[in-house]
Amino acid sequence: MNTENFVDKYGLWNDAQREAANEFQKSVTDNDIKTIRVSFCDQHGILRGKTIMAQALENILFNGCALTSTLLLKDTSHRTAYPVWKSGAGLGMPEMTGACDFLIVPDPVTFRILPWANKSAWVLCDCYFSDGSPVPFSTRRIFKQQLSRLSASGYDYLSGIELEFSLYKLDDAKLNHADCTQPGSPPDVSPLTHGFQYLTESRYDRYEPIMDILGDAIRQLGLPLNTMEVEFGPSQVEMTFAPVAGCESADNVVLARNAIKQVSRRHGYHATFMCRPGLPNSFASGWHLHQSLVDSATGENRFMPDDDSELLSATGKCFLAGLLEHAKECTVFSTPTINGYKRYRPFTLAPNHIVWGKDNRGAMLRVTGAREAASVHLENRAGDPAANPYLYMSSQIIAGMDGIQRGLPLPERVDTPYDENRERLPRNLFEATAYLKHSKLFRDALGDVFVDYYIAMKEHELNRFLSEEVTDWEHREYFETF
Repeated sequence: MNTENFVDKYGLWNDAQREAANEFQKSVTDNDIKTIRVSFCDQHGILRGKTIMAQALENILFNGCALTSTLLLKDTSHRTAYPVWKSGAGLGMPEMTGACDFLIVPDPVTFRILPWANKSAWVLCDCYFSDGSPVPFSTRRIFKQQLSRLSASGYDYLSGIELEFSLYKLDDAKLNHADCTQPGSPPDVSPLTHGFQYLTESRYDRYEPIMDILGDAIRQLGLPLNTMEVEFGPSQVEMTFAPVAGCESADNVVLARNAIKQVSRRHGYHATFMCRPGLPNSFASGWHLHQSLVDSATGENRFMPDDDSELLSATGKCFLAGLLEHAKECTVFSTPTINGYKRYRPFTLAPNHIVWGKDNRGAMLRVTGAREAASVHLENRAGDPAANPYLYMSSQIIAGMDGIQRGLPLPERVDTPYDENRERLPRNLFEATAYLKHSKLFRDALGDVFVDYYIAMKEHELNRFLSEEVTDWEHREYFETF
């Protein structure tokens, strides 16, 4: 009888993963781990999966864990956005018919012991159908494909992360039966500080008890935490992470966000990566993505200029030009939520125009970094903290590499990024989705199947927003007047 496992049958692992699998199993035994969370990152950047018992690890490690395919078809309210009971689930894909299973296969190199959960570990998975073919909607796979494209051109992608988020005291979790709607009622919270004392030590001291707990958990996970900071608004904080290469950076974002939310909740706090909470005086949060290309063979920064009179190398200029050229269709990936566009306002340290500048925090793209440390790089300030990191970073590679391959000229830098005569970023998710829909570059890079799938997901959310909810604006505008 053929006893070949799923991983070996379809050649899913490299040598590093095989070695990590041995260490994974040994660590589970040595640390008396009882449960392992096997998770995949869905289309929205949300972790989904199952918790398995340690005795089931060997089978699932090599043969995968079955999950219902409707998880790939959920919008942000966790409602299924596709007709799963039709042939091909409305996607023309027999593999998705009837809410059938797909498999998540652990990537052993992502194994972590969870410091906040008793005798529990975590591993990130990749998605496959039962015939060994990769699921085309797996965003981690999409990012790996773009990294492979880079590698074929002699580059590696280096990225550092600045994540802003809001951190509140949890007053009422809203767990009454009446609050168990879809989505559920948001919790009642109260701020930890008044805010608007950016980077002040006394403000940080008020956060320190919970920030120390969060920082310890993140460091124990092995994530490259650099700083923990007081941000501009009430109860707003930021964490920054050192640059790392390849897929690890996106993996780190997924794990860090989940660690922050889970640890906060266990200690009576609520952490949210929603861009602009619907609370009085709340301040919008962003995700600043620092990025550069390095030479695959030498590790040298390919954005460093040869001439001291230049800000960027020729490669860096073309990459930057590509980001500007395709900024509109990239925005649906950097800012995938309806709420995220409430941040694109003038004079707020957030961008609203498609411009670049030298060390200018009002520009969408900022050239920064120290020449002496060979760390010159680009910062994209357009990101929503809720963005799926695999898609956000993929969009940058796709746009930037198009700039390099076509030798796009770099427009003049600007020092006044909020001037109204500049080209605007999309004003809302409607506009951003439309730009992606008509983008030949992204259809060529990601395929029509994924682009149409992603657009349909966003349109489903937009239609719900328009048809189901009465907003505060509508109530104020019409309730008394009419």
